[in-house]
Amino acid sequence: MRPRKDFRVPALYVDRLHLTDFRCYRHMTLTPGAHSVVLTGPNGAGKTNILEALSFLSAGRGLRGCKLSDACRHDTDRPNWAVAARLETPDGTVNLGTGLEAMSDGDPTAKDKRVVRIDGENGARPAAFSDILQVSWLTPQMDRLFIEAPSGRRRFLDRIVANFHGAHLREVNAYERVMRERNRILADGMGDASWLDALEGRMAEHGVAVAAARLDAQARLAGAIEDSRSSFPRAILAVDGLLENGLSAGRPALAVEDDFRRILKDNRAQDSRRGRADAGPHKTDLLVTHRDKDMPAALCSTGEQKALLIGITLASARITESVFGAAPLLLLDEVVAHLDSERRLSLFDELATLGAQVWLTGTDRLLFDDLDGRARAYRVENNNVIEE
Repeated sequence: MRPRKDFRVPALYVDRLHLTDFRCYRHMTLTPGAHSVVLTGPNGAGKTNILEALSFLSAGRGLRGCKLSDACRHDTDRPNWAVAARLETPDGTVNLGTGLEAMSDGDPTAKDKRVVRIDGENGARPAAFSDILQVSWLTPQMDRLFIEAPSGRRRFLDRIVANFHGAHLREVNAYERVMRERNRILADGMGDASWLDALEGRMAEHGVAVAAARLDAQARLAGAIEDSRSSFPRAILAVDGLLENGLSAGRPALAVEDDFRRILKDNRAQDSRRGRADAGPHKTDLLVTHRDKDMPAALCSTGEQKALLIGITLASARITESVFGAAPLLLLDEVVAHLDSERRLSLFDELATLGAQVWLTGTDRLLFDDLDGRARAYRVENNNVIEE
């Protein structure tokens, strides 16, 4: 039997997690300290809900991509929920909180508001979390990432990029806001040409920033995968998009911006009929190839696709640690279920050396026996979480 590697003490970890009216939990508190965490129990017990709560310590709508109100416990009178975490970081302790503050009070026009609190201070945007920690996740829904629409692969790529380009999601969101405004004006009958010129100029600026960050991340990932001694298959990554291809061809960023502005202007009539912009970084795709087989990931077996996804995620985590100074919080939902015993042991060893706090879920406790003594184990059943 090969020797087991002990988990490195993470530089950043959730020391305490408390949920209020979140999914199936009225109140729930975990205090794992610097340990990684294994959550086991039957389907529907609430394991993934805990990972989802942690995923809200980042920008966006969490690992399920849900509406904020969907995360609220179903039998509450008022759709509020809260996630609070005490985080230990290289710079000291930070208390984070986020949740839904229902604004309706009978007013159907009022919008619910996501609240973000950092060390007791309200008013920050969710993007501010990225200055403190990074969060990465894999879920069973992502097992089909390589065979479904490009949008899922694009979101996967953008979350990776954001782990070492702090402003990336802000650029993505800014681009999409301006694009929606242009779509609205075009839908109303083309609008004022000078205003469209201004919007398209902003789309070009944000779009090129987004494309450049994606290409930088792709290059970093390629290097990390090449240098890795991982047992997981090596992936060849390519970012395929209008702006990314222009930058990859060596064209200056300003020239790519000018090209995109001209395309947007030329496409106004077409985009007006379709109700959306037909070209831009919102159409970019991440292309993944199994290097050893020289085979597109979409044509690989289900197990190989899962292994490729794990390998990319681990490479991204290593880059994040080198750039950010701490590995990301890693949320792995049902990841080991379809791995053979040898690959499962390899995953545990790689996680041990990564220096990340890892949260794993599964239905079968036996699959995690090789982690005994290396992670804190909890049994989740009937909306209760009990340390084993």
